[in-house]
Amino acid sequence: MDANRFDLPGADIAWCPGCGDFRILESLKKALLELGLSPLDVVVVSGIGQAAKTPHFMTSHFFNGLHGRSLSNATAIKAANPSLKVIAVGGDGDMYGEGGNHFTHTIRRNPDITNLVYNNMVYGLTKGQASPTSQIGFKTPVQVEGVSSHPFNPVASALIAGATFVARGNAGDVEQTKELIKRAMEHKGYALVDIFQPCVSFNNLNTYKWFSENTYWLEDHDEGDFEKALSLVMAEAPFPLGVLYREEGRPTFAETLLAYRENKEPLFRRKASRNAVRKIMEGMCS
Repeated sequence: MDANRFDLPGADIAWCPGCGDFRILESLKKALLELGLSPLDVVVVSGIGQAAKTPHFMTSHFFNGLHGRSLSNATAIKAANPSLKVIAVGGDGDMYGEGGNHFTHTIRRNPDITNLVYNNMVYGLTKGQASPTSQIGFKTPVQVEGVSSHPFNPVASALIAGATFVARGNAGDVEQTKELIKRAMEHKGYALVDIFQPCVSFNNLNTYKWFSENTYWLEDHDEGDFEKALSLVMAEAPFPLGVLYREEGRPTFAETLLAYRENKEPLFRRKASRNAVRKIMEGMCS
């Protein structure tokens, strides 16, 4: 297969020069190549934001929906066609702010999807407002005296909600991030990869240098130790990078659906009775 098959020639990439999103896109495409996938095997699902533009800059299937709703769309796509590799991408605002409710309940359902979150601790598309993960004291044009709310801890929240794969990476390390994405995609069940990503235009605090100095890669870590993982993610900086927790064997969302218990044919290939659909629609409108 073509080694550049996930590239999109002529794409007008609307990210600022130096943006960490470029490196995540590079990590993602490398991961897909090394997994031996074709663009026809992959669906990248996104909402609104700079990170959500990712599927516009690569070759694959994609679905671009409402702000904060990519996880519900990704869950439905995977349920309709379980053979697809489904990746939901978005920023910390899109996933943890507008999409916070979907984030929690998607984890509970455990769909077999990969969730990449570009965590730059700021709203980039709308020019620099504080996001759910912004640090206390971070000053913006809106929070002129600095953020006062405690930052949302996505990896701790994912663990508590029951995520079966939780990892954290650094966009500045393309190769390590690539490996995390590969492992997330090979995992059967919901897989979160929260990726620290510098915003060079609107966040002068959490820079490439800051992330490098305030993180470390885990070594000899027991990925099945839930309590250890929780203690790691609850600690202050420096923050651990790598696979924090992994649990295998839990049924996925599609596996629990009544529609697949006796009939394994993908939902998108089944023919629905028009009369049955009409009755449902009439019942909704009556």
